[in-house]
Amino acid sequence: MKWIVAGSAGLVGCASERGRSSASSPVLAVAKLPTGPTPWPTPDPFLFCVHHDDAYPFGNDRLGPAAELSGRELGMDFAGRDGWRMYHGRDVPGFPAHPHRGFETVTVVRRGLLDHSDSLGAAARYGGGDVQWLTAGAGIQHAEMFPLLDRGAANPVELFQIWLNLPAVDKMAPPHFAMLWNHAIPRHVARDDGGRTTEITVVAGALDGKRAAPPPPSSWAARASSDVAIWTIKMAPGARWNLPRATPGAQRWLYYFTGNRLAIAGQRIEVGHVVELRSDAVARIDNGDLPSELLMLQGQPIGEPVVKHGPFVMTTKTEIQQAIRDYQVTRFGGWSWPSDEPVHPREAGRFARHADGSIDRPA
Repeated sequence: MKWIVAGSAGLVGCASERGRSSASSPVLAVAKLPTGPTPWPTPDPFLFCVHHDDAYPFGNDRLGPAAELSGRELGMDFAGRDGWRMYHGRDVPGFPAHPHRGFETVTVVRRGLLDHSDSLGAAARYGGGDVQWLTAGAGIQHAEMFPLLDRGAANPVELFQIWLNLPAVDKMAPPHFAMLWNHAIPRHVARDDGGRTTEITVVAGALDGKRAAPPPPSSWAARASSDVAIWTIKMAPGARWNLPRATPGAQRWLYYFTGNRLAIAGQRIEVGHVVELRSDAVARIDNGDLPSELLMLQGQPIGEPVVKHGPFVMTTKTEIQQAIRDYQVTRFGGWSWPSDEPVHPREAGRFARHADGSIDRPA
């Protein structure tokens, strides 16, 4: 997605409003999140997290917006004019062909659709709760475009893209493409004493017997000791839920992105904040009077140097220089698509075509 990497240890780069909490509280720190499609701070083993939420208008015959584009900085449209952005796209919003090396992307499309095309020959159209998990490893090019299929109604798109680092031993692993269809992603529904619900969608990790699909083989998340978890949490008004403890030493951050206010361990948290939690303690969450949604990123840190240059994340500057040279020579497999911002046919439906030519669709 946007080719800027945000990483941190503790809430570096965020404006902390309350500082550190008491030693007895599971809440370690609270900080305000940036607005718009600006990367959120993330803890090791994560590198990047961005929340895209765009109210796209009717679509046109090219699957782009049926709207006037003059006045937008096409190719770099992040301003949010009229509630939506073209990003790096010129006809269709999204992110035309670009390379990655040394990490993984986990893309959670909550509303709308995303068209994926890559240098391995893999392609997909997914959305409505589907997740794509892509190991860039030694190198891949891909395009991520947002096709606006509906010509008679709005085309909202909302998604998270999360970058998960790879340890040095796996940074040159073969690229790997996986799809997690919405119907197969486990969900746990908890009810408090008043019958109010909290629904947890388990993209990675496990909760109360609900275990996510195995991550790609070279992923840090594939190590049982990594304790990687990616969850979205949806709480009904007034709901109460205890976030269970994880392994000691894991980094655990909660991003509160929809709602009004809630309390964690009795500490009031306003929407638009990130909360750093102790992983070895239960954290009670009491929601306010509106529905609330949170994203949780958790994992044992990799604890290795992180050297970043745009879409490349390695452990040394020399490795970054080599990544640039390799991309200039090989283009990470080249680009066989007819344009840098390809979209699939309007009638394609949701599908995934893997590099070996096999095709799967949601049930």
